[in-house]
Amino acid sequence: MPGWVIPVIVVVVVIAVVVWVISIYNGIVTADNKCDNAWQTIDAQLQRRSDLIPNLVETVRGYATHESSTLDAVTRARAAVDSAPTPEAKMEASNVLTDTLRSLFAVAEAYPDLKANANFSQLQSELADTENRISYARMSFNDMVLEYNNAIETFPGSVVAGKRFKPRTGFEAASDAARQAPQVRF
Repeated sequence: MPGWVIPVIVVVVVIAVVVWVISIYNGIVTADNKCDNAWQTIDAQLQRRSDLIPNLVETVRGYATHESSTLDAVTRARAAVDSAPTPEAKMEASNVLTDTLRSLFAVAEAYPDLKANANFSQLQSELADTENRISYARMSFNDMVLEYNNAIETFPGSVVAGKRFKPRTGFEAASDAARQAPQVRF
């Protein structure tokens, strides 16, 4: 066997290992970016819902003027979502907003003229659609977080990730209180 064969084999093996490590690293970065993208989808849907709420509050206010405490609670919950500093805080505030919207729609049941209002019905339908989108986006985010965490916590990804990549936390589907709360269509 010629003397140049062993050094060539060593170089080929080293190049293969380097390409393999780069591939693993790029996969981790891709998974991390997918998590960020999935969060942006949630955030866009939260903003869509937030944009619908002022119209809803004004529509309800026209029919149910003495329900100001419920309307104020919705407005405060919306402001809390908009001002939340972290994704976790935003989702926690979003859960509170969802509960206050349920209360608002429960109040609306007592006002037949409001329920018959076309604008209210359209806003209710758009909010229901948005809530479904938020739920789907949260599931997608959780899937991306699982993929990312698997990439950085399993071998050999854990070695390549080292301390640079930190595990992420997904969002719970619903709290126990929300699951036990009466379901009001919105």
